[in-house]
Amino acid sequence: MESVSVGSVSISEQLRRITEHWSPKTVATVNTYDIRLAKVQGGFVRHRHVESDECFLVVEGELTIRMDDGDVTLGPGELCVVPRGVYHQPFSAGETSILLFEPSEIVNTGDAGGDLTAPRTTI
Repeated sequence: MESVSVGSVSISEQLRRITEHWSPKTVATVNTYDIRLAKVQGGFVRHRHVESDECFLVVEGELTIRMDDGDVTLGPGELCVVPRGVYHQPFSAGETSILLFEPSEIVNTGDAGGDLTAPRTTI
């Protein structure tokens, strides 16, 4: 059997290293899914992911996910899964720290593209 190195990831330490808003950083990979951390503030581009659900978990702050069928507002420790194909626009009035769980190949701006598209970056 192959030896595998296992360690821990400090979410609070990794969040201290993030200075940009809306630029998710991969902190771990589970099979073909990334666990990404980001700091967000203000409004993000309205978009959808045609082939994948997207999971948002608020670590600190408050995040509103604006959707056509109604908004979902999350506080620390709360999560929401946006189903594939559903248009959504994350928004946060103040700086908020979030954890995202999504396929490694997913682009943060989905089908919208634009200036907020972030490359897959591992920290």
